[in-house]
Amino acid sequence: MTPRMIGYPKDMAPGPLEPWPFDSPESDYVIREGTPRASGRLDAGGPGHPTRLGIWHCTKGVFDCTEQGDEMMTILSGRCRLTDHATGETATLGPGDTHFTRDGMRVTWQIDEDVTKVFFGHKPGGF
Repeated sequence: MTPRMIGYPKDMAPGPLEPWPFDSPESDYVIREGTPRASGRLDAGGPGHPTRLGIWHCTKGVFDCTEQGDEMMTILSGRCRLTDHATGETATLGPGDTHFTRDGMRVTWQIDEDVTKVFFGHKPGGF
């Protein structure tokens, strides 16, 4: 199979996504406000692989989670704030903004406008 390039322009329609419920014990999700609903798609890698690439979408709300893998993300649409529990640092993100989180970071996601992001993750032992 010939490798193919994959593009993710900002404000793109994400295409078909599957529900990604907030039920991973490793991520230890805690919903703080609203009823956020997440969905996503893996375009490469995933379970059993050390890398994964895909799109994630989430509706408005606030939740805490523990990040699984080192992740580079770029916001395609929407607005959110990410707060690192260890440092208290908050990043405000919108279309075109790129952010990096580390494996095991406990963060709060405050989704102010439904967010769609593209992400590339790495976890040495596999996801």
